[in-house]
Amino acid sequence: MKNLKTLLLSLFATAIFTACSNDDTVINEEQPVASAKSLTSFKALKEAKILLNSIKQDGGTPFNVLRPALSFTSEQNVFLPSVLGIDFRIDRSVVPAGPTARFPMFQGWETLPNGSRRKGYYVITEASDKKMAKKLGVIFSPRMAASIGSGGEQRGYFTRKGRLVFEGSVDFSPKRSLVAGPASDDGLLFGFPPAEANPGAIADDKWSSYVVLPSGAVINAQLVANSTGIHDRIPNPNGNSIADQDDLNNPNLAINQASVVMQLLDGWQNGKPYYFHIVTDTSDPGPATIELGVFAPRLAQLPTFGLFPGGSMLPFSPTANGRTTDTDGFGVQGLNTASLSDQQVQDPTNTFPIDPRDTRYAPMWDAHVTEFTIPENERPILRSFAEVNQLLANGTLIPFRGNANPSPLANSLSDLLTATGAIINCPVITQPSESVIGTQIGSPRNN
Repeated sequence: MKNLKTLLLSLFATAIFTACSNDDTVINEEQPVASAKSLTSFKALKEAKILLNSIKQDGGTPFNVLRPALSFTSEQNVFLPSVLGIDFRIDRSVVPAGPTARFPMFQGWETLPNGSRRKGYYVITEASDKKMAKKLGVIFSPRMAASIGSGGEQRGYFTRKGRLVFEGSVDFSPKRSLVAGPASDDGLLFGFPPAEANPGAIADDKWSSYVVLPSGAVINAQLVANSTGIHDRIPNPNGNSIADQDDLNNPNLAINQASVVMQLLDGWQNGKPYYFHIVTDTSDPGPATIELGVFAPRLAQLPTFGLFPGGSMLPFSPTANGRTTDTDGFGVQGLNTASLSDQQVQDPTNTFPIDPRDTRYAPMWDAHVTEFTIPENERPILRSFAEVNQLLANGTLIPFRGNANPSPLANSLSDLLTATGAIINCPVITQPSESVIGTQIGSPRNN
C-alpha cells in the first residue's frame, strides 16, 4: 500500500510539472480566469492556434515555440522568431533584390466594398498580446492596443474553417509610377517631394493592417497578394525590377508552401546600420510610392501624430535631402535619393530611435522628416536620434518645410522635430552585426 501511495504521489507531481511546462496547457479552458486581461490572453492564445493550424493546412510549417525551425545567434539579432530564412547579402551586383526574408504566409478573406469576399494572403509580424506573440513567433508590441477605438484599425473575425476575415481589401493592380521633383529655389531640395507619385497598390477606406481580433488582441497583418496581384516588396525572381510585380506566378510567392519572400530595407538606429525592416502600407501616397508600400488612407486615423509616449505610433526620422553619393563607404541617404529612380534602385535609409526589444516599440512609424541646410557634399549620414537632435540644435538640420504640423508636440525622443502627418508600417525584422552581412540563414527562398 505504501508503494502504491508513493507511486500515485509521483504521478500527481509529474502531471503538475508537465502542465506547467507545456506551452499548450499554460491556459486551460477549465481554469478560472482572474481578470479581463487574462481572459483576452486565453482567447488570443486559442486564436493563435487557429492561425498556426491554417498554415499547416496550406502546406506550410507552423511555428513551434518549443521546437523552432531556426535558432538565431546574438550576432544575427533576429526579432521575428517565426521567420523561415534571411538572406543578409547586400551587394546588389550579386543579389539584385538585396537583403530579403522569407515569412510564413496565412490565407484569409478580404471583404470587398460590395460585401462579397475575395481570398487574400497575408503575413503577421506583431501582436499586442504577449502569449499570442510568443505562440505565433512574432514581436510583442503592447502599444498597438492603443489603436482600438481610434478609427485607424479594422475588425477581423474567423470563419468556422479557421480563416480570418478582414473588413477591408487591397487592390494590387495599379501600376506604380514616380516622377522626381524639381529643385527648390534655394537649391537645397531636389527629387523630393516627387512631382508625381502613384502607388502600386491602394487599399479601400476600411483596410488597416492593425486588425482587432474577437479576443481583443491586435495583430499587425499585412496583405501581400490576392487575385489582383502581389505586393511590390515581393522581388522579381530575375532581379529588382518591379515592372511585372503583379505576376501571381512569381516563385517568391509560394501559396502551396504558405510562405512569401519580401525585400528588406536598411536603416540606422543607435549609431548602427542594418536596421532591416519591411514596408507594407502607409497613410500617404507619396511614401507608399517611394517605399513600395500599399496606400492605406485609414492609417491616418491612428492616434496620435507627433506624440510620444502615448498613442499607437513611434516617431522616426527620414531626411528629405540626404547625400546622393557615397563618399566614405557609409552609403547614401534620403527620400531624394530614393525618388530619383522610378525602378527603386535605392531605398531611403531612415533613422530610427529604438528596436523591438523595447516594449515602447510599435510597427507604425510617425514620419518626422528633416531637411539639411548645408551643401550636399557636407551632409553626414544620420545614424541616431541623438545625432539628429544635435544637428537640429545647431541648425545643420531643420524640420522639413513640408511637414504638416509646424510646431513640435509632446515628444520625449525629440522636442525639435515636427510630424509630417504620414504613417508608415515598418515591421523590424533583424539588426545583425557586421560579421553576419553576406551570409544566409535557414531557407531564404521558396523550394
